[in-house]
Parts: sequence; C-alpha cells; structure tokens
Amino acid sequence: MEANSCHLIVIVIALALVLCQNLGNVEGRSHFHKKQKHKESPAYAPSPEYPESPVPSDSSDGPAGDSTSDCIFDVTAYGAVGDGSIDDAAAFQEAWKAACAVESAVLLAPQDHTFMITSTIFSGPCKPGLVFQVDGMLMPPNGPDCWPESDSKKQWLVFYRLDQMTLTGAGTIEGNGQQWWELPCKPHRGPNGSTLPGPCDSPSLIRFFMSSNLVVSGLRIQNSPMFHMKFDGCEGVLIQKLSISSPKLSPNTDGIHVENTKHVGIYNSVIGNGDDCISIGPGCSNVDIEGVICGPSHGISIGSLGAHYSRACVSNITVRNAMIKDSDNGVRIKTWQGGSGLVSDISFENIQMENVRNCIIIDQYYCLSKACRNQTAAVYLTGVSYRNIKGTYDVRTPPIHFACSDTVACTNITMSEVELLPYEGQLVDDPFCWNAYGIQETLTIPPIDCLQEGEPASVGEVSQYGCS
Repeated sequence: MEANSCHLIVIVIALALVLCQNLGNVEGRSHFHKKQKHKESPAYAPSPEYPESPVPSDSSDGPAGDSTSDCIFDVTAYGAVGDGSIDDAAAFQEAWKAACAVESAVLLAPQDHTFMITSTIFSGPCKPGLVFQVDGMLMPPNGPDCWPESDSKKQWLVFYRLDQMTLTGAGTIEGNGQQWWELPCKPHRGPNGSTLPGPCDSPSLIRFFMSSNLVVSGLRIQNSPMFHMKFDGCEGVLIQKLSISSPKLSPNTDGIHVENTKHVGIYNSVIGNGDDCISIGPGCSNVDIEGVICGPSHGISIGSLGAHYSRACVSNITVRNAMIKDSDNGVRIKTWQGGSGLVSDISFENIQMENVRNCIIIDQYYCLSKACRNQTAAVYLTGVSYRNIKGTYDVRTPPIHFACSDTVACTNITMSEVELLPYEGQLVDDPFCWNAYGIQETLTIPPIDCLQEGEPASVGEVSQYGCS
C-alpha cells in the first residue's frame, strides 16, 4: 500500500512539473519580442522568421490596466476615438509614453477603428522590445488644406532614437496623398502639363531616424503624399511581408527609402507606386533584398548619388529572387556629375522582368532638367554583377544601358545569363555602353558587344575615392 502511495505521489509531482513548463512556454510565446534582440544583422538571414503579432488581430482588450496583460496599451484607453475625424494624436502620445516605460510593451491601435492623427514624433529611448501594433487604420489629415500650420509638411509619423522596436499589425496605414499629388508644383501638374516653381513640401508617411534593431512587418501602407517609408541613420533593420501601394502616376512616392543605414533586410513584400519601389541612398552598406514583387514603379534603384558635389559611399548591396513588372526601370544605379565616392560590390541575381523599360541601367549623367553641365568628377562604380536576369522589355528603349562617366570609368561589371526579349514588337539589339568595362561569362540576349574587356588605364586604387 505504501509503495502504491509513493508511486502516486511521484506521478502527481511529474504532472505538475510538465504543467508548469507548458505555462512557461505560453508566456514565452506571448512575449516573443523580448527574446528577439536582433544582435545579428538581418542582412545575413536568408530565411527570416516572421513573428506573429503579439496581440491577436481580433483582440477586444479593454483599458491597459484591465487587459489580459499589463503590457498591452490600447490607445482607446487613453482617449483615442478612432472615428476618422477627431485628432487622436494626444491619445497616441499618452499611450506611447506609458508603453515606452515597460519592457516588451505593446501599443495597440485596435481593429474596427480609423485613427486620424496629426504629425507626431514618437521618441525614445524606450525599454527594449516595444511593439507598435496597428490592427485598425491610421491616417493623417486629408490633404494640405487640412494640415495644421504648426506641423512640419515634410514628415508625418517619426520614430526617433529607438532600439529593439517593432512596427507591425494586420491593419492599414493610409496616406491620403491624392491632394498632395495634384499640387501645381508637382511634375506636370501645372497648367498645360507644366511644373510650377515654389515650395512643394509633402510629408513622407513613416520615418525611422537614428534607431537600431528595428522590425517592420505585416502592414498595408498606401497612398503616401511622398515616400512611404524612410530609414535614415539606422542600423539593423528587418522589413518583411509588407504591401505598399500608390497609383502609377503618383509623384515621388518611393516605397522604401534607406540612407546612411547599415545592415538591412527587405523580404517577401509587394510594392507598386509612382517612383522607385526601393531606393538606396548614400551611406548604405550590407543591404539584402529578396522575394520582392515590384511594379508598376520606377524599379529598384541605387541613388541618386553625388548630388550637389557630395560624396557618396554605397557597398555590399544584393537584390535577388525578385520580379519587376510594368516599370520605367528595372535595376538602376544613378549618380550625378560632379559627385565623388564609391559604389562597390553590387549584386543583382535571379530577377524576372515583365514589360520593363531600361531593364539594366547605369546612368552617371542623372539630371532632373536639361540644364546640368558636364563635370569631370564622378562617383566611381566597380564590382557590379548581373546574373540570371531574364524576361521581357518595353521596346521604346534598349534593355541594357551603361552610361558611365567620361573621366571615371565603370569597372568589373559582370554579365551572366542575361536574356531579355521584347514584350511586343521587334527585337532592339543595340545595348548602349559608354566607358564601361567588364566581362560576359555567357552570351547575353541581346548581345552586348559594347562592354569593354579589361581595365581602363585611368582608374587608380579604390582607396583614393574616399570610402573605407
């Protein structure tokens, strides 16, 4: 009898231990972000994990203090109305202030609400693991006439001095950009298709500034007055599973723009807009782009670089396993005359083109008007590879265009398995090259006989171009 009692006690203790372990695992899953320190660069994560939203999208949590978790800060508990007309900026700031002070907190903009907020800066530093979760809709005032005079017209939502922060959710960030696009100072929006002079500030929708170890995932972002997302002065950025859209003719509506930012991964997103799907500005390195569907758009661009005689350094950029369709450009590098610096170690690989003008383009004579003067200084381009680039092009322009500087040649260009055929019409078999040097590992379609072999006599050491 005593032996049976002992066995029973042992079984009960074992069951209790298993139950405690399972409860611990549930708690760990509910606070995934606390574990995700992002110490390693997302640029080195070829198969990134996609964290689910910390709060289920059908959550109906009450005020923060009464919710199932004291880490959830619902903006409606801080006075947000969410009717699409009342300014909820103050409520969002109060919720942010509270969430910022708690590790692994979630600021929640719940579903079935439309939150109109005026231009707002969400500043850190905050406790690590902060999540800004949008399950409803966020939007700015509707057009320039409704924009408060005291607010900046260059930006709407700014996230500043943050570390280990996530912007995510199942909702939509709506930019209300239509009235901004029609300003007469925008390209071809003036009388008879002209572009009138004058101030033309328009807000970028979301800006991350001087922040690190960021995740942006799952959201629909649309109709921005200008850039949809900007990252400036950041390090360690993971962007995944986004839908970014605006009309094909909406001006200057880049999807994702990065500058002065290092260690970036952009994965498995769909982008269509009126400018570059992704633009990479000066000061960027270790950027990995994979699984992106781009178009209609102006393609995926490095640049423009070297404007106003500036120095630009860009290195280790990879674009792979992507599709570009119905776009004015495919993969593009664009620099201004008179600039300086270095673009190096650029790889475009496994890219499908569908009805694209200028599928492969280097333009070192980039200019927004016809008044740009010839300059001898230029950004130096070297180590650019194009591998397995296939599909169809718009015959209005040749599919391959290498216009390199007169004085600073492009070097170490590699072409391999490039096969581009006309979307409709006759084959355009005259790719353009100027002062471009490299090798063809395989024959290209159309043939690119203008690419010169070897090295030019005038190019010196890479170190002389001022980028470490």
